[in-house]
Amino acid sequence: MDFHHVSVLMEETIAALVTNPDGTYIDCTLGGSGHAKRIVDILTPKGRFIGIDQDPAAIRTGRERLADAACQVDIINNNFSNLAQIIEELQIDAVDGILFDLGVSSHQLDVAERGFSYMQDAPLDMRMNPENKFSAFEVVNSYSEEALSSVIFEYGEERWAKRIAKRIVEARQGEPIMTTGQLVDIIKRAIPAAVRREGPHPAKRTFQAIRIEVNNELNILRDVFISACDKLKSGGRLCIITFHSLEDRIAKQTIQALTKGCICPPQLPICVCQNKPKMRVVSKAIAPSSYEVDENPRARSAKLRVAEKL
Repeated sequence: MDFHHVSVLMEETIAALVTNPDGTYIDCTLGGSGHAKRIVDILTPKGRFIGIDQDPAAIRTGRERLADAACQVDIINNNFSNLAQIIEELQIDAVDGILFDLGVSSHQLDVAERGFSYMQDAPLDMRMNPENKFSAFEVVNSYSEEALSSVIFEYGEERWAKRIAKRIVEARQGEPIMTTGQLVDIIKRAIPAAVRREGPHPAKRTFQAIRIEVNNELNILRDVFISACDKLKSGGRLCIITFHSLEDRIAKQTIQALTKGCICPPQLPICVCQNKPKMRVVSKAIAPSSYEVDENPRARSAKLRVAEKL
């Protein structure tokens, strides 16, 4: 299946990110190459584009769609948590812009056998990198009731986490839970009928939580955002697109920490930390327009945060 993905906040992201057509830019989440294609179209032959993704399907698509780029293009199959190492291996000192478009791609949701979607029945999988051995099957079938409840509550912000975890553990007593369809049915039975009739799909939060756990999505973010800041040139831009409150909170807090000067305790008479601000916030978080949300409902929860290296 062709890697189809509608990139969100396209105009706003490209305008904020690309400040030098001769520069070097990194897209840490290549996906369907939507943002990537726009970036390389702006860059001159002196420019350089580096696309990173852990999904082999995204790598194949990127090589195809960026084949005619005028600038130098490097497509790298890796996890963006290894950003600093990737940049060092490419023998680059610093870059002009780094983009993170977080969350799951439309392609991963739409390809049923990837097991990301609660709307299609498929094997329990949810691995962004299909070569990883750890999948949603292991989370659902081997985690204790307490561990499941914790994951669903913390990563899904699901108020019915304890009930859902209890039902999952009960359901797997006879035989393993094999498919997304089975899991959806269990979740529906765990959530009161009156609640199911309101708001989003009853399985949405639990599926989000399990996906985050399988791919270790949140634990790597703070460190990689700091690495990105370290690898930017003065005036270089960091753009982060998030899709839920947990990602956005980490992005916001990390950027705020990077913009701070003195971090000494307030009772000290003089600064001894000598900490200097590393970045400045370019604008408040940018949300998609109502037109974009109408055209692409998956953009509804997106936010773009932009910071500039000092």
